[in-house]
Amino acid sequence: MFDRPNIEEIRKATLAKPGKKISLDEYTTDGTELFPDKDEAKRSLKDDALAIDELQDRLYAEKTQGMLLILQGIDTSGKDGTTKAVFSQTSPLGLRVHAFGKPSSNELARDYLWRIHNFIPRLGEIAVFNRSHYEDVLIGRVRGLAPMSQIEQRYEQINNFEKHLTQNNIKIVKVMLHISRRTQGERLLERLENPNKRWKFNPGDLEDRKLWDEYQEAYEIAVNECSTDEVPWFVVPSDSRVRRKAIVARLVRGALEDMDPKIPDPGYRPDQFVID
Repeated sequence: MFDRPNIEEIRKATLAKPGKKISLDEYTTDGTELFPDKDEAKRSLKDDALAIDELQDRLYAEKTQGMLLILQGIDTSGKDGTTKAVFSQTSPLGLRVHAFGKPSSNELARDYLWRIHNFIPRLGEIAVFNRSHYEDVLIGRVRGLAPMSQIEQRYEQINNFEKHLTQNNIKIVKVMLHISRRTQGERLLERLENPNKRWKFNPGDLEDRKLWDEYQEAYEIAVNECSTDEVPWFVVPSDSRVRRKAIVARLVRGALEDMDPKIPDPGYRPDQFVID
């Protein structure tokens, strides 16, 4: 039996410390130092998924705060699978998931944060962003979709936006799913060869793969510029699917426990009513 890392150990190992310039090379992609045993990772994930469900029930009943989980990562890093596993026991009543794709013409006619704000969780909800406003400083930077002067301005704008949300009772957990180039190649091949996964294969992903170094640099800059005391980044090793899921579940559970939602007292007492 292997010891299970506690939530603080997970945070310490994955935190991109605010104010300290990090290199992604400093962060492992396999996760075995946190969960040496895959079976223990599975048990941890199951226990945390159940705890997240109970905490989300309290959050939904309380309706005074909300939580936003941001999952960013290159193609095949595991955003969909992580969401499915971490919230496998959670009632859909207070959970919303939104995947941000290419902006529509209506969205492009507005500032880049407009479409993001539309999907911020209501008080009492958990929202999961599969990609997010960070696309505007990731693909935007690598593909030159905006002038570099605008890209550079966006880091501060994003920090101010996230600070605004936290000051209005939205807890934000930002996770970068960190995989190796080798693992990405294996997963792209798996998508292509597996008929049940082929629908997820996009030939354009191979063009992005050619820009691996440029995307790694863009992620590194985004993490360094936008890991703040209010909303830090966590760099989660994601080569192992089960370890990735277990680590993110620990982070989500820890954030909800910090929020400590309470079931409200409606003021009713059992002796006030007779139910026949």
